[in-house]
Amino acid sequence: MGVFDYMEKYGHEQIIYFHDKTTGLKGITAIHDTTLGPAIGGTRLWNYENEEAALFDVIRLSRGMTYKCSASDCNCGGGKTVLLGDPKTVKNEGYLRAYGRHIQSLNGRFYTGEDMNINVEDCSYMEMESDFINGKATMSGNPSPVTSYGTYWGVKAAAFEKYGNNSLKGKVIAVQGLGAVGYILCEYLHKEGAKLIVTDIAEDRIKKAVAEFGAKAVGVNEIYGVECDIFAPCSIGAVLNNDTIPQLKCEIVAGCANNVLLDENKHGDMLLERGILYAPDFVINAAGLINVYQEFFPPYNREETLLKVEKIYDRLLKIFAYAKENKINTQLAATRLAEERIEMIKNMRSNYIPTSKNL
Repeated sequence: MGVFDYMEKYGHEQIIYFHDKTTGLKGITAIHDTTLGPAIGGTRLWNYENEEAALFDVIRLSRGMTYKCSASDCNCGGGKTVLLGDPKTVKNEGYLRAYGRHIQSLNGRFYTGEDMNINVEDCSYMEMESDFINGKATMSGNPSPVTSYGTYWGVKAAAFEKYGNNSLKGKVIAVQGLGAVGYILCEYLHKEGAKLIVTDIAEDRIKKAVAEFGAKAVGVNEIYGVECDIFAPCSIGAVLNNDTIPQLKCEIVAGCANNVLLDENKHGDMLLERGILYAPDFVINAAGLINVYQEFFPPYNREETLLKVEKIYDRLLKIFAYAKENKINTQLAATRLAEERIEMIKNMRSNYIPTSKNL
């Protein structure tokens, strides 16, 4: 599929390819929809198999950010950048500052910050060249712990919907991915008394989880078929598909990964048909966005931010109720509600108001 085909299919405004020959920087920035405000979304550095895989990822991630912003009552649109390369070798000051200059060239249409393999220190270099970096160390900081906290509340909401009680004590939870967000999520789950089954591509993370949480370790491909109450995908996207969904032996899917469903409609319906409750990814993992969004309204207040994050619980219950009422899968329900808010704001702004920004 060509770039314009993707843009037409998913409704993107811009896809920008960029390259800095001096530092070797290569990346794609996707701006999906700016109806609600400037695009916002993290920067992901990954050693993609090819450019097509990188394009597919940034297309889905940026679109997800539009819905995440809308569902979280944030007045921003969706955007994302993926950088192509080996995180262990490509990053240095020049590389990151060159990327910051690319962000600055977009002149505020896109704000970015941490994501996979891009941390607070990296953002400090980017900030040397750009006014449009969020997740600043001096303000909201690393969003990963806050994302974990919000996901934890989302897991509890799903448990309440399924069991009538939001306690996770004694629940068997299979966690796929022990990165910056997944590992901290395990800390919350373990503290509440959940029994953990874990997997990751990094052996040291698995050993640490086994030692600290008494978790059971399984292979990366075994995690789908383990007997559990809740499956928590916390790694890459598109992990639930034709091959993996039939393997699931859980009652709930609720985790912090983006774009968990390869095909939102088809695989959302497959989960519904199997009686598995799905917590839509762009709602349950929105706490990182909510966290950095508060930087637009200084001074940043951590306690107030966490109270806003906890509202993920209520948003999910609303989505679950909407899905049941309309007899649709929960991913579709969340998407419809997000689109309704975007359309409402679009219509509300249809009347012309003269300001200096219009000139």
